[in-house]
Amino acid sequence: MADTNAQMSTARLEAFSDGVIAVIITIMVLELHVPHENGWAGLWSVVPRLSVYALSFLMVGIYWINHHELVRRTEFVDYRVLWANLIFLFVLSLVPFVVDYLDEKNFDTFSTLLYDATMVAAGMAFLLLRWSVMRRQWYAGSLQRRDMLELWKHGICLAIYVLAIAMAFYRTWLSLVITGLVTLVWVVPEAGMKEHSKAARAENTPIE
Repeated sequence: MADTNAQMSTARLEAFSDGVIAVIITIMVLELHVPHENGWAGLWSVVPRLSVYALSFLMVGIYWINHHELVRRTEFVDYRVLWANLIFLFVLSLVPFVVDYLDEKNFDTFSTLLYDATMVAAGMAFLLLRWSVMRRQWYAGSLQRRDMLELWKHGICLAIYVLAIAMAFYRTWLSLVITGLVTLVWVVPEAGMKEHSKAARAENTPIE
C-alpha cells in the first residue's frame, strides 16, 4: 500500500530541530548566575541549581542524539512526522522554564511535580514522533525488530517517570534521582538491546 501523503527530505527537519535544541540549551546556560556570596559558601549555594541544570542539559542532549538516530531511519518524512516533531520541540522548549521554576521555588513538591510532568510530556511527545517515523518505516518496508524493542523500552521509561512523579510527594530529591536514572537509559539509543539487534541483523528481515 503506497502512502499518498506528500513526502520531503529529512534534511530541513533535522536542521530546524538542531537550531531549536541549540536555543533551548543556550537559554538554560544564560539562566545560570554567579552567587552573591564569595568562596565555597557561594558556590555551595548554587549546587542545587547546577545539578538540575546538568541533569536537564544531559536530557536535552540525549534527546538530540536519539532524535538524530531516529530520523536517519527514514529517507523521507510526511506531515504527520513534521507535526509530531513540532509538538516534541514545543514540549522540550519548556525545559528552561521548569528548571528556573524549580530553582525559584526551592525544589518544593509542586515545582518538582511540574519538572517531572514536563519530562513525561517530553517523553510522550518523542514517543509520538517515534510512532510517526515507524509508520514511515512500515510503508518503506524497513521496520525492524529493533524499532519495536525501542518502542517497548520507551514505554517502560515513561512508566518509571510516573514513579518519579509519585515519589515527588515524599522525597523531591529522590524523585529527581529517578528522573536522572531514566535519562541515562537513553545515553546510547540501542543500549540494552545489542543481542536483539544482532539477531535482527543476522536474520535481515524487516517486519511486514
